[in-house]
Amino acid sequence: MLRALGLAAVIAASGCVVVDTSPINFVSNEPGAPSPAYIPDATDDGSTVLALSFSGGGTRAAAFAYGALSELDTLTIDEFPIKRTLVDNVRTVAGTSGGAVLAAYLGYRGKDDYRDFRERFLYQNAEASMATSVLPGTLVKVALRGGANDRNSFARWLDENLFDRATYSAFGKPGRPLVWVTASDIYNNTPFLFTEDTFAALCSDISQLKIAEAVGASAAIPVVFAPIILQAPKNNCDYHRPHWLERALNTDNPSIRLQAYARSLDSYQADQNLNFVRLLDGALTDNLGITGLTLELAKADRPYAPLSPQQAVRLRNFVFIVTDAGRSIPYKWGETQQAPHLGNIARAVSDTTIASANRSGFDAVDLALNQWQEALIHYRCGLPRGQVLKLRGTLVGWDCRDVSVTTEYLSFRDVDPDSFARLNKVPTRLNLARDEVDLAIEAGRQAVRNNPNIGKIAQETRKGALIFDAIEARQVPGQ
Repeated sequence: MLRALGLAAVIAASGCVVVDTSPINFVSNEPGAPSPAYIPDATDDGSTVLALSFSGGGTRAAAFAYGALSELDTLTIDEFPIKRTLVDNVRTVAGTSGGAVLAAYLGYRGKDDYRDFRERFLYQNAEASMATSVLPGTLVKVALRGGANDRNSFARWLDENLFDRATYSAFGKPGRPLVWVTASDIYNNTPFLFTEDTFAALCSDISQLKIAEAVGASAAIPVVFAPIILQAPKNNCDYHRPHWLERALNTDNPSIRLQAYARSLDSYQADQNLNFVRLLDGALTDNLGITGLTLELAKADRPYAPLSPQQAVRLRNFVFIVTDAGRSIPYKWGETQQAPHLGNIARAVSDTTIASANRSGFDAVDLALNQWQEALIHYRCGLPRGQVLKLRGTLVGWDCRDVSVTTEYLSFRDVDPDSFARLNKVPTRLNLARDEVDLAIEAGRQAVRNNPNIGKIAQETRKGALIFDAIEARQVPGQ
């Protein structure tokens, strides 16, 4: 999404408009509830759990992610008592910037009703309420205001046209995945996760926050948008640090990423100079939207977390699927010795920064998940058979080492060469032509179809479901 910074040089707004700097949160005398200890439990045999993460990249990213999600919805994993697909096994979904729109919509509407996303968002003009006109001499005014648009533009459009004025409480409905929306805290230079723990540190209740406000903050590209503001508390509101935060602040050898996040939350309570927290585009700190799962793994104090003990014993496949809608645009100045234009250099710096951060971030979470797999195996193999029976419901097919944790990276490079070339010309905007939207959707579908591991896991899950259904029909809870 940072590539859209190039657009900022030509975005301006009317000088008579005042930026809305009112906070999006409500400070209370009591903190909201803490974040859940475990991700939501599966409603089936629990053998396969999917976690999804959608990258930034405007509507292009949302369309690519929607295509991948739609293709996952074609992979049937069970027929009895109802037809189920891999999307039914999505237990967490995360997103940054454009990807956050779909992540939040899936959490809001659920697995059965997200399918109208193309008509409600992708085919719409989400820039209709934004200042995008070119007015000579207004860049200075924009700079003084902090950006061309505020919370009354894109976030308001989302609230009225997509999320139906719903708050975070809508994510608590049965069967909904855990949702992680990422923005960037530009005071602490860290990711900002819209979670219960984060808002409790702000003496706020996230259940009262409008979904659109979180998504709008995640997509607040610098200069194009003024920072989104939250109020920091003036009192402690009976706030108590979560155990993981205390451990991150005080341990001798912490996860640097987790400690930085813990310090940012602690600053909301302890920093006397911090009255307001300002948020910008999540892509500044995490363009892939992987912070949520990464931090959950880092703060876990049990080998099976963020799963429950029951989930850990039932699990056979945990799949983390990341969709990356980043473009790979060749620079024409690579063909000549002549010095490139400063604007091209700026774009190259942005592209290089994002690409490097994406690779490092993905490799880091891949390593963390590999280590978690070993911890899961060690935990499972140390359980007595009686405990396995109690947690799993049966000993049929039990193999403590039969568990796999994998990361699957889907990008434009997973499609055919012609589509790849065309995708790299789709701009980072919130308003695309229908043929551009359809191209990105089909690319997401193609990326899933071309991934052999996802199809293999769907087949294994389907076979496991047949065995599970047969055991349930015979009513033999353990053997």
